[in-house]
Amino acid sequence: MSADEPETPWPIRILHLHSSFSLGGKEARAVRLMNLMGDRAHHTILSAMPEALGARDAIDPGVVVDFPADAPPLHGKPSLSRYRALADYMTRFELVLSYNWGAMDGVMARRVHVARLWHSMPALIHHEDGFNEDESIRRNWKRNLFRRVGLRTAQSVVVPSTALQRIAVDEWGARDRVEMIRNGIDTARYASGPDVAIPGFSRREGEVAIGTVAGLRKVKDLPRLVRAVATLPPNVRLVIVGEGPEREAIGAEAAACGMAGRLVMPGFMPEPARWIGHFDLLALSSRSEQMPIAVVEAMAAGLPVASPAVGDVAAMVSEANRPYIAADEPAFRAALQKLVENPGLRAEIGARNRIVARDRFDETHMVAAYEKLYARALEGYGPFSGRWIGVD
Repeated sequence: MSADEPETPWPIRILHLHSSFSLGGKEARAVRLMNLMGDRAHHTILSAMPEALGARDAIDPGVVVDFPADAPPLHGKPSLSRYRALADYMTRFELVLSYNWGAMDGVMARRVHVARLWHSMPALIHHEDGFNEDESIRRNWKRNLFRRVGLRTAQSVVVPSTALQRIAVDEWGARDRVEMIRNGIDTARYASGPDVAIPGFSRREGEVAIGTVAGLRKVKDLPRLVRAVATLPPNVRLVIVGEGPEREAIGAEAAACGMAGRLVMPGFMPEPARWIGHFDLLALSSRSEQMPIAVVEAMAAGLPVASPAVGDVAAMVSEANRPYIAADEPAFRAALQKLVENPGLRAEIGARNRIVARDRFDETHMVAAYEKLYARALEGYGPFSGRWIGVD
């Protein structure tokens, strides 16, 4: 900003509408952007699952953020009175950011009442990162109709993958309002290797550690990964970092496969840059993905990736890694087998993945894109300058 330009009236007030605020990929990205905004924004967070607020601990202490108990509920049976209350509540803010299906009541509330509140209603940007198991193959037609109607007045619909971009255009009618912004991380943090232990895991001589990082949900199909690892030699261990409702089912599958002693489940762990390097390779087993951040983290740490051919995974990894993104179950197991048996191959693929992560998925690209998008939504807010996310 030049000396003769008026100052932006900080802080910008932002309302975040989340399907849940447990720490997963979308929450980690939202928190990272909040932390980079610093004192230039004040944040209010509503969760459709009010008890799911685990990501709040990742917010920097200096960031002003509220979790109001008296706000209109984001979840519940659709009703005109609740939508009216939500729409009126939005007028307290300069920008509304919504995330995933669980926040669509907020999107619809704005759609229904935007004409009534035209002069005081802030812009809304919707972020869609993927689906649970109930929509992993085909979207629910009722939900799709709801999305098509609700998203008509959203300024933008942000997606991280080409698959979601097609869905938003073809199924939700968002067309030229769709913005694809790939997820990014601070790749430099992954260069120095691990310095935090994984609870319950200590490497034995000659051991190979297959790791994965995921919420323990059905759509991740982690029992499938357990079954695949059970066919590998006994020096192979499986480390599943994450927490969720499928924990007991995963443990039961390991017991049924006779590999309970080779499975480590330490629960959720923050700061993956500090421990993901304990893995020898990353393996996914999801039924549905878009642009999994765990793949980017593994690549930045110099690891190869084995995965079903879901979402954009094959396009994300290096060319050397693509043969290990499998079209079917036998190919997935063969990919794991080959990577387990060949440490030189793992090192070669990992080195190429690290270069791709640095060049394509460093967070500087993501932050710049979000800054530009949010700035466009705030053009009517005072003398907004557009430079507000990131390090000065």
